[in-house]
Amino acid sequence: MAQYAPQELAARLKEGLLSFPVTSFDAQLGIDEENYRRHLAWQSSFDVAGLFAAGGTGEGFSLSPDEAARVVRMAVEEAGDRVPVLASAGGSTHQAIQNARDAEAAGAEGLLLLPPYLTECDQAGLLEHVSAVCASTSIGVIVYNRANAIYSADTVAKLAERHPNFIGFKDALGDIEHLTKVYAKNGDRLFYLGGLPTAETFALPLLQLGMSTYSSAMYNFVPEFALEFYRDVRNQDRVAVTEKLNRFVLPYLEIRDRAKGYGVSIVKGGLKVIGRDAGSVRPPLQDLTERDLQDLSALIDAAGIRPADATLTQGV
Repeated sequence: MAQYAPQELAARLKEGLLSFPVTSFDAQLGIDEENYRRHLAWQSSFDVAGLFAAGGTGEGFSLSPDEAARVVRMAVEEAGDRVPVLASAGGSTHQAIQNARDAEAAGAEGLLLLPPYLTECDQAGLLEHVSAVCASTSIGVIVYNRANAIYSADTVAKLAERHPNFIGFKDALGDIEHLTKVYAKNGDRLFYLGGLPTAETFALPLLQLGMSTYSSAMYNFVPEFALEFYRDVRNQDRVAVTEKLNRFVLPYLEIRDRAKGYGVSIVKGGLKVIGRDAGSVRPPLQDLTERDLQDLSALIDAAGIRPADATLTQGV
């Protein structure tokens, strides 16, 4: 059972850094439960505001509904007593409703609703899609504004009016005019989080648009650095943010951009080079090449951000 009412969850999430734990896979690309639980224990040992299980960085798009439910349940069991755990929902409306119900049954505090699968969508259809999911669960629901699910300010307002458990708007578009309209129309009724990859690159300017937080993929393997970066953003310390961008984030993007899909792959690569290997990514993604791994490891060391307790042999 959820510990937070939807609006209580929103208040908690908007005041801290968020992240999406990778899903650990074994050599046969099945879920590696022991390794996943170990990763969750490490991730939840830091001062993070929320963890989204089976999300984009967690390769939720490649998990079956049963696997997604299992991953969320493990996350709640392993980390839910220390940090709010949220799930993801996607695919057809029917599948998203099933994901939502499974997440609530597993004890998740909330849900990130991914775009519907494949087909184009207009506002009336998006409104009914999200409404159906919100109506199917009592936990908080956050929409993800990206791809074929671009929500107008009016659609967001209608959802907020219809559903008390509609609590958040995550953006991966970066359209300043659009974000301004959404925030101006809905104000503090919702909380707003940045979801552009890599989120640190856009965090400071988006703060000015009402997005107090964002989801950090690199938190998976350099959590201390990610938290320091977030504090600099919230303090609006432009000098400190720029220094960290130059020292690590921008060179990191150069490696990430070497192949499509590396936005997820590089996170697992980061875990591998710090000694916390979470296995390979599932197709259609591809792992980093050996050269990419070497470059990433060298960058982490050059930036001086290798976690002190990184290796698995040191325990959690």
